[in-house]
Amino acid sequence: MTKLVVLSLLSLLAYAAVASTEMQRRDAQQCQLRRISASKPSHRMRSQGGVTEIWDPEEDQFQCAGFAPMRDIIQTNSLSLPKFFPAPRLVYIEQGTGLMGVSYPGCPETYHKDQQFSRGQGQRGMSGDQHQKVHRIRRGDVIAVPAGAAHWCYNDGNEELIAVSVLDLNSNANQLDQNLRGFMLAGGQSRHGQERYERSSRRYAGQSEWSHEETFHNIFRGFDEELMAEAFKVPRETVRRMRQDSNRGLIVKCREEMRIMSPNQEEQEQFESSPRNGLEETFCTMKIKHNIELQRQADVYTKQGGRINIANQQKLPILQFLDMSAERGHLMPNALYTPHWSMTDNRVIYALRGELNAQIVDERGNTIMNERVREGEMFVIPQFYATLMRAGNNGFEWVSFKSSSQPMKNPMAGSISVMRAMPIDVISNAYQISPREAEQLKTNRDPQSMLLSPTRTSS
Repeated sequence: MTKLVVLSLLSLLAYAAVASTEMQRRDAQQCQLRRISASKPSHRMRSQGGVTEIWDPEEDQFQCAGFAPMRDIIQTNSLSLPKFFPAPRLVYIEQGTGLMGVSYPGCPETYHKDQQFSRGQGQRGMSGDQHQKVHRIRRGDVIAVPAGAAHWCYNDGNEELIAVSVLDLNSNANQLDQNLRGFMLAGGQSRHGQERYERSSRRYAGQSEWSHEETFHNIFRGFDEELMAEAFKVPRETVRRMRQDSNRGLIVKCREEMRIMSPNQEEQEQFESSPRNGLEETFCTMKIKHNIELQRQADVYTKQGGRINIANQQKLPILQFLDMSAERGHLMPNALYTPHWSMTDNRVIYALRGELNAQIVDERGNTIMNERVREGEMFVIPQFYATLMRAGNNGFEWVSFKSSSQPMKNPMAGSISVMRAMPIDVISNAYQISPREAEQLKTNRDPQSMLLSPTRTSS
């Protein structure tokens, strides 16, 4: 009996070892990239109050990085319905202003609203509302949304609100798989609804445009109606309304302007910039957003090269729980982003304005990307892959999302580069050049570091 148990255990261990090896082999194949190309959204989902665009998460470069990018375009007086994802989400506000709520279980309802009265009547209406914190958002904000946290967004501004975001499907918080999943708490789309998925044509991939209807439901649709009514202690008619599809999609138009209690921008900035003693910095009160738009707050600046603003765990402590970060950059016309590699993270670059010539080289010295990147496109720079970028004649602006809360780059040219750190004799013998030429490699870009001013115009 004991021998059988031992044999069974050995068989299980052997099976586990084979399965583990097979999994590692499949994972390794995910980053065997032969080519990286700038990519546009592959799916477009129209809703009543806006559009959701999704990049194909099965594309090789996104599979390698474990990223699932998307872009929401929310019309004025429209609400992106409450939802949650099984992976952490980092959001960048490209355009517009609005309100955003991120709900955490067990956190107090710190916003209190007085009793409301019916319009045009002196009768008492609904009782005062209480809810968790609501955040005022604007262009340039980076917003951290932990895995499983329910969140919504409302556009109360005068223009469309455009939010670009990335999910890190490789995160330890996601114990499912790398399939993109969104769990809706409201809304839905039946087969005969108006919302449609539209696949955009991408000339570089030789794909043609196509569309098909897609059905999805919110998670309340799957529960028994009677049990739901008992759980919430509400009439069954209310539960029916919660469960219905309504065919309005993921973003809905509000019947009238929503009056959500929130601090104005000035009050919120004063609170967020006030010194903290660490005692009140619990998960419930943690700051979830940081603005990376302002030039005066640049972390890297070169007069003729450009600037970089960074949002990492030092500036936004909640990012250490997501293990993600972001970078907002602006290259002056024809300026260079020094050749470098990332020591800590995969990155996805989203082009905001202008054009960029991007080159990426793999471990064999093969060029796997050498093409022009234009506004609205994305591409991935895998960890340790070397890259060199040059802005076009009108400059280039971007935001990048990274799979580390404390990212680190290793530049190859400039005052803090790997060349600068090596002795002249090492460089001279490595490249079979004279000591004078080796010294030029080390020092000719001093004192510039990451962003290099142009010495010639781009072709």
